[in-house]
Amino acid sequence: MAYKHNFGWHTRCTAQQCNDRAKAKLIAVSGHMGMCINPALYLIGSLNCETSCNNSVEERQYGHRRWLVLGIAMVRFCVQKGTHRGLFRNVQRTLKFFQTFALLEVVHCAVVRTSVLVTGVQVSSRIFMVWFIAHSIKQIQNEESVVLFLVVWTVTEITRYSFYTFNLLNHLPYFIKWARYNFFIVLYPAGVAGELLTIYAALPYVKKTGMFSLRLPNKYNVSFDYYYFLIIVMFSYVPLFPQLYFHMLRQRRRVLHGEVVVAKDD
Repeated sequence: MAYKHNFGWHTRCTAQQCNDRAKAKLIAVSGHMGMCINPALYLIGSLNCETSCNNSVEERQYGHRRWLVLGIAMVRFCVQKGTHRGLFRNVQRTLKFFQTFALLEVVHCAVVRTSVLVTGVQVSSRIFMVWFIAHSIKQIQNEESVVLFLVVWTVTEITRYSFYTFNLLNHLPYFIKWARYNFFIVLYPAGVAGELLTIYAALPYVKKTGMFSLRLPNKYNVSFDYYYFLIIVMFSYVPLFPQLYFHMLRQRRRVLHGEVVVAKDD
């Protein structure tokens, strides 16, 4: 059901209709009057379809600005200091906030019936890298591999959110569209390489300190070795990365050949 308002079209929609790109555009236009990002609505489970769509639109409209702020901070630090050493320590608060906030994307996927698996794998792997690797093991924060995945994440998110923003506003420059479905060809492998090299660099420190490990005997009668867990995580990239990469290749063929694009593909 839609009705005319002096400021534009307002619409109510079902959960299935929220997946329709045309509905998202209408909500994007009308939402300028009062949209706000409200994480509590996601967490308490009381949001309706219209609220979830409005939050999705605003998330995409302002997501590229957040990552652009992070990118500028990274460039400014390297220019001023003349080195990458200390970069993670300098931007970690901003990075942790932005990347942890991305958990809402997974929740939103469940609400509007888009791919939870693809988004969940990407978001969880990044949160793991930020909190359980780079944050927890300070000895590896100055590794070149950390800078590599930070740069890849930043460029990827600026491009991705720019694509969503212009697409929802029905004014998508071809370069943004081209960048969205071509940059990943290089960025995805580079990002994976940065993450794997960072985990590999962390292994000696984890083995030496025994951090996050649980040894026998203990009252729980279970053991956990974080060192071997990280090795398993590294091997998990072998089956997971091709799935995400070929998913994007399929999306690239669809979009660049003029076929219909879903509102959110990863």
